[in-house]
This record gives sequence, C-alpha cells and structure tokens, in this order.
Amino acid sequence: MMENVVIRTVSRLAVPFIQIFALYVIVHGASGAGGGFQGGVVFAASFILMIIAFGMPNVRRRIDNRGIMWLSVIGIAIYAGIGFLALLMGGNFLEYAAIEAALGIPHLHGILIDLVEAGIGIAVMAAMVSIIFDIAGNGEESS
Repeated sequence: MMENVVIRTVSRLAVPFIQIFALYVIVHGASGAGGGFQGGVVFAASFILMIIAFGMPNVRRRIDNRGIMWLSVIGIAIYAGIGFLALLMGGNFLEYAAIEAALGIPHLHGILIDLVEAGIGIAVMAAMVSIIFDIAGNGEESS
C-alpha cells in the first residue's frame, strides 16, 4: 500500500466530524430526516474512510470481529429490550405509551425513541462494518 500523507491527514481530521454527524443524524431521526439506519450507515462510512487511508490491518487492530459482534449484540439488545419492556407493561411491541403509563413518567416516549434509534444505529453500523470486513478479507495485499 502506497503511503499518502495528505489522505491520512485529511482522514484523521474528517473521521471525528463524520462520526459526530452520524450521531446527530441518529439523535434527530425522530424529529426530522434521518434516524438509526441512516446514522449507522454514515458511521460505517467513517470506518471505510479509515480503511482507505490506513489499511485494513490497522483498522482491524482497533476494532476486530469480536468488537463488531458485541456492538451488534448491544444494538439489538437495546432495540429488543425496549420493545419487550413495552410488552411487559401491557402494551404492544415498542408501544412507548404503555411504558410511560406503567412507570408514571410523562414525556418518556422521546427518550425511548432516541434509545431505539441509537440501538438501530449501533446494529446497522456493526453490520455494515462486518460486511466491509468480509468483502475486504484479511487486508493482506497479494502480489
């Protein structure tokens, strides 16, 4: 892989802003355009940029398949956990009003929606990065 100082420097500067924008898209998905899926894909795009700039072996040292698996589990657990909590409270799956009524906390649905969107974003990001890792292989160049 050919070293390019410009690509690496720009990537180091851009990746944090891309990830912050992804979090913005996830959090503001309930009130505007965006959401968990879109934010998860944008977050995964930051990992793709890191792979392009620094190479697959360097990125895999920071987050490996085990880390991706745990992120998938956490994202799905957040989503499903809130859905099953609504079922336990006597409502339908992801019926936030049932959780609000059972706990007696008004306006809780906004927080629950944001948590569900975050869970979706984490799961989508993990799935997309996993797909990229699988497509790219082990990252060793063949000659």
